[in-house]
Amino acid sequence: MSELLSKIAECIEFGKINKAAPYPPNMKGQDGADELTRQALDEGVSAQRILTEGLMVGMEKVGIKFRENKVFVPQVLMSAKAMSTAMIHLKPFFLSGEVKEKGTFIIGTVEGDLHDIGKNLVSMMVEGNGWKVVDLGTDVKADQFVAAMKEHQNAFVGLSALLTTTMVNMEKITKAIKEAVPDAKVAVGGAPVTDDFRKRIGADAYAPDPQGLVEYLNSQVA
Repeated sequence: MSELLSKIAECIEFGKINKAAPYPPNMKGQDGADELTRQALDEGVSAQRILTEGLMVGMEKVGIKFRENKVFVPQVLMSAKAMSTAMIHLKPFFLSGEVKEKGTFIIGTVEGDLHDIGKNLVSMMVEGNGWKVVDLGTDVKADQFVAAMKEHQNAFVGLSALLTTTMVNMEKITKAIKEAVPDAKVAVGGAPVTDDFRKRIGADAYAPDPQGLVEYLNSQVA
């Protein structure tokens, strides 16, 4: 059974979505994350094990490779697509409560900024590591973040920005969140963001890459 889970992890790591997918070339014609996840469920493997010993293992490997510049955005997007395909089969088990999520992570690109590739990568990496993700989209204002925080008690929140001109809104939004939910944990990220900036605006965490954020989130619930 562990061999099947290893194959699922491999499909996630290399972005093998399903049997019909031509990518990656060396896995052409082989079953992908879609078929193998369904097979594992049919053989009685719990959805929790598929998540923790299959999907999460694969996503962690991709995250580390991305951090080390061994793979780039297109490969990560293929891995995320493979994970999303597998998650379709697991979603009913999340909804029934059979699979326990680690917590909730609210994310959005801050007001004035319409970039979403970084945000989407982070969302998919976090979800692939067993978190419920509430994606507020782009150009998200402070009151939208606050409303989401009040709707999802004890959620962590992530603010993304790609433009230096919208970093000022990170400070404004962080302050609004902290005023409304004093014990909120706010993470910030994006190309122009640094840890010094994070300290200056009173946010709780900064990571230069998605895997770093995943590790921070996991450290908060371990």
